Amino acid sequence: MSSSSSAAATERDGTGGTGSGAPRRTGPAPGAPPSHAALTTEHGQTRIADAVVAKIAGLAAREIPGVYSMGTGFARRMGQLRSLVPGSTDIDTVAQGVSVEVGERETAVDLDVVTWYGQNIVEVTEAVRSNVIERVEGMTGLRVVEVNINVDDIYVEGQDSGEPSQSRVQ
Repeated sequence: MSSSSSAAATERDGTGGTGSGAPRRTGPAPGAPPSHAALTTEHGQTRIADAVVAKIAGLAAREIPGVYSMGTGFARRMGQLRSLVPGSTDIDTVAQGVSVEVGERETAVDLDVVTWYGQNIVEVTEAVRSNVIERVEGMTGLRVVEVNINVDDIYVEGQDSGEPSQSRVQ
């Protein structure tokens, strides 16, 4: 595995390098090619691209009832514009709101989600976290060291309808 790929690894050395026990995360070197997870056996090597891990995590998060969409407000608007482009598909936005760091044996996932109004946000995020860990570990063999979730908004039914809201005062 290249040194730039190993630099993108999420490492856990028992002390996190700081004595805190927390994972130490570093980014890829500037200008480095996209990193991949390399799983080596006696029969060869399998490489898993960061984009693959991000798509798995995005799909896993969307499987949970209570998740309305993924991404920050700007990313969601860009996704809406992208969907208007001929030839674009829903699969183009699967990793929207997902960022990952992939090492040789471990990965860390960051998610930006929007939940439905009325849902218990703590329960939704715990279900998302559990499902992302299960899917990523089950499909890639990578150990998920953390899943950080930012709830950026809540969706209220009808907020996208373009209908003006009624004023409380006349």
